[in-house]
Amino acid sequence: MKKIVLATGNRGKVAEISALLKHLSLDIVPQSEFGFEEAEETGLTFVENAIIKARHAAELTGLPALADDSGLEVDALDGAPGIWSSRFAGLEANSDDNVDKLLLELSGLPEQQRSARFQCVIVFMSHAKDPTPLICQGTWEGRILFERRGDKGFGYDPVFYVPDHDCASAELTADIKNQISHRGQALAKLVTALTTQLTHE
Repeated sequence: MKKIVLATGNRGKVAEISALLKHLSLDIVPQSEFGFEEAEETGLTFVENAIIKARHAAELTGLPALADDSGLEVDALDGAPGIWSSRFAGLEANSDDNVDKLLLELSGLPEQQRSARFQCVIVFMSHAKDPTPLICQGTWEGRILFERRGDKGFGYDPVFYVPDHDCASAELTADIKNQISHRGQALAKLVTALTTQLTHE
């Protein structure tokens, strides 16, 4: 079984990715098990940050590495919060702080001017110096609600409206969200790419 380090300490993310990649007989191990600090995200794009995290994990473990970087883009805010989504209200901010700041920034804007999307980039590097990492992207279109709805999910899910399901992301079941979300889309592409790559090794 091929061991791969996942550049996160998030158990939920490890479980989700392991389940999606289970038919490839991969052993997905979170980097937190190795006891080193997470990489400093100094990139200016989701792609750069995902590569930084994957390379960091591969360098420190000697294993192939997976990393994702994701965030919310709001058109009325020129794409913000973007790569700063988890730190939108400050370095010590939590999800509630970030959502409060977002709603405040958009206060007074009508529904038609609240378009937004989640972006996710997932990177797989076979080793730290891999010159051609696999890069898969998913985009999830929606808009920002005027107030929170639902209690599932995390982050901006309570204020992200999903038109196809006429509800907030935080009102979707985990199964449906994983099928249609930005991360679900990126992971589906990754499964296809990894299947091809691993079968030819």
